[in-house]
Amino acid sequence: MKCPFCSSDNTRVIDSRPADDNTAIRRRRLCDDCKKRFTTYEKVETIPLIVIKKDNNREQYDRTKLEAGILRACHKRPVSAEQIKSLVDQVEVEIFSGESQEIKSAEIGEYVMDKIKDLDPVAYVRFASVYREFKDLNTFMNELKKVIS
Repeated sequence: MKCPFCSSDNTRVIDSRPADDNTAIRRRRLCDDCKKRFTTYEKVETIPLIVIKKDNNREQYDRTKLEAGILRACHKRPVSAEQIKSLVDQVEVEIFSGESQEIKSAEIGEYVMDKIKDLDPVAYVRFASVYREFKDLNTFMNELKKVIS
């Protein structure tokens, strides 16, 4: 493992422990050259999940894209980074538990909508406005009424 600080290959593991409900291993490492410490996570590699986009293009699932969308919805809201990570983890459990190796982006969006509604109502409306592509004020108001009631 290369050191993220000095790019040296001379690193070693100084501590290992289970992480993320025993689905990963957290390893604390030390660079023998610059003496800095860093953490790595080891997870089981799964068969890549293919996301079918709205235009029927296919691309490999990317957790960072999911996180970025949720982060944008939660911008300047009282939602912690840990809550966002937990939400992404919950959505991933849903999408990876399916039998198929392909999933529509609309399904992922529905999973996020279902989870983010409980997290923050403003973030929910923000995510919904992008995900559902509101074309006019009436569709936006209809979604808003769902949150209020």
